[in-house]
Amino acid sequence: MLEITSVVAREILDSRGNPTIEVDVEVEESVIGRAAVPSGASTGEHEALELRDGDTARYLGKGVRKAVDNVVAQIAPEVLGRDALDQQAIDAAMLALDGTPSKSKLGANAILGVSMATARAAAAALELPLYRYLGGAQACILPTPLMNILNGGAHADNGLEIQEFMIVPLGFDSFREGLRAGVETFHTLKKILKGRGLATSVGDEGGFAPRLESNEAALEVVLEAIGAAGYEPGKQIGLALDCAASEFFADGSYTFDKKKVSGAELVDIYASYCERFPIVSIEDGLAEDDWSGW
Repeated sequence: MLEITSVVAREILDSRGNPTIEVDVEVEESVIGRAAVPSGASTGEHEALELRDGDTARYLGKGVRKAVDNVVAQIAPEVLGRDALDQQAIDAAMLALDGTPSKSKLGANAILGVSMATARAAAAALELPLYRYLGGAQACILPTPLMNILNGGAHADNGLEIQEFMIVPLGFDSFREGLRAGVETFHTLKKILKGRGLATSVGDEGGFAPRLESNEAALEVVLEAIGAAGYEPGKQIGLALDCAASEFFADGSYTFDKKKVSGAELVDIYASYCERFPIVSIEDGLAEDDWSGW
């Protein structure tokens, strides 16, 4: 058993300059695991609730003091003395304490912070890297990365509806080589955009955010960058989209490329993209509540 001896939480700022919660979980031998909770620019109505203070006089209502208080006053007494090596029991105890489907009582950010910090404390106490602690002795394969190199939607103010245009280095024998291919494509894209007199400033998640005439034009310039970087589209590098379609859905229709389209018409647009571009993944292609469209 690896006893949890202390749980501390605090409010910090994330990479967007917004408040988030950071949690320290201490176990025996004064080993500490620390975790800061991430958040997205676009979130669905049915996702786990990220608890914010709502006090507009402070951080425009985005403070997380309530979540911090929930960690200190409610979660800490529940997990102190428990075995940090039993991650499932720790998580189950917090979910039971919250008791809501969306984690709205304690806040998903409070629960996630403690969960992640516990895992990191346990890994540190066992002198294991986190991936080995979570994945076991046979954990030796890294996932294929999806690299967000061109931003639109809520991640950029450039008129593109699709939120993330990503490249997928799928034709390489190692993560190292796939990463290099992605980096080279990213820098090649910058060179192409600059050569066309387009902005090379970056969006909310680090991808370029040029003002292009259409979403298809964004796919075309990314495809051009792959080839110009010396890689074969479709065979070595594929494309992936995070459309975040809920962000451009209203009153039963979608605003896409400055036109109103139905869910069926939007699916047809995606299908035409897949016929002409090596797209291997489409995320959130329709709005979360557009059940007829799905």
